[in-house]
Amino acid sequence: MKSVDLAVLVAQCQSWLQPERFRDYDRAHNGLQVENRGRVHRIAAAVDASLATVRKAAAAGADLMVVHHGLFWGETRPWTGPRMALIRALFEADLAVYSMHLPLDAHPTLGNAALLARRIGLRRLKPFFEHEGRPIGWQGETNLDREALGHRLGEVLGRAPILLPGGSPTCRRVGICTGGAGAELAQAAAEGVDCFVTGEGPHWTHALAEQVGLNVFYGGHYATETFGVQALAGKLARRFGVAWEFIDHPSGL
Repeated sequence: MKSVDLAVLVAQCQSWLQPERFRDYDRAHNGLQVENRGRVHRIAAAVDASLATVRKAAAAGADLMVVHHGLFWGETRPWTGPRMALIRALFEADLAVYSMHLPLDAHPTLGNAALLARRIGLRRLKPFFEHEGRPIGWQGETNLDREALGHRLGEVLGRAPILLPGGSPTCRRVGICTGGAGAELAQAAAEGVDCFVTGEGPHWTHALAEQVGLNVFYGGHYATETFGVQALAGKLARRFGVAWEFIDHPSGL
């Protein structure tokens, strides 16, 4: 079975995604988070690096995980109990972990937002939703009533989105920022969209959507962020002739 050097794969990912251009959250730690012994013949893509997904990747025979949410979001904790079980599972499987957060949300061809925009049929895509000086989402044109757009989103995401019907019954310009951008409805409206698609948001955004005149779809944090890791793993597999698979472990959120 063909294999490739881990360092070569990591260098290729860094070249494609250019994480140095983004100011991400302090604990995102974009890039290689765990090394293996140096070779990769099977890649497992997953949204989250957790004990459950690590065990599934190990059972699939993977030696590299490509994830969106890596291992270091919370504060550093002692390597005991569940934390030690996670680290032991990685070491016993000789499983490397490569994580990429905002750069993978934002990428024009591999990114969560751009891929979701294309799958729901948006036209004339352009960057959207600036964060720390860089756009991390995409917007595009459509001419669908919000119920039809919600149905289309549901088909693509595999779950019915939650609609906050704060705007016009017809959606003409849709902005997408995947994940947890629901608290930023005012920014989305200020950038000229009449419909905003993201993963999740707090209760008080229902009133805010009405206040700013914006239709909002909450499609699920997990569901809106499955696209990028699959695209990245698939492109790596084609480029280097290795196998890959998607480890689906939905959070329901």
